[in-house]
Amino acid sequence: MLDHTGVSVSDYARSKQFYSAALKPLGFALLMEFPQSVTGSTDVAGFGEPPKPEFWIARGQPNRPVIHIAFRVNTRAMVDEFYKCALAAGGKDNGPPGIRAHYHPNYYGAFVLDPDGHNIEAVCHEAE
Repeated sequence: MLDHTGVSVSDYARSKQFYSAALKPLGFALLMEFPQSVTGSTDVAGFGEPPKPEFWIARGQPNRPVIHIAFRVNTRAMVDEFYKCALAAGGKDNGPPGIRAHYHPNYYGAFVLDPDGHNIEAVCHEAE
């Protein structure tokens, strides 16, 4: 089981704003933030459901190749809201909400590219 993961981002402030908005419908919030003076290397921000961050961004050179992160949610409505909020926050469409039956009959997901091109997904595996 994963404990946490994250990505490096080129524009820390912009990405922090993007992820704050995009992940809000999933119940994630900015929970921790540490400046370079604390980490010894770079600024970092952690998002998650209280009390623990599960997804981190770090100021730096964006990961290449870009990374795909999928957030599992409980309802299709959460997928829809993620997509709407992520686009409104500056994300780029990489696949609108819908069934991806080639994965399985109840795979309902949406894909958005973050400001650095990382493929961020919200997915629900539950039947409607």
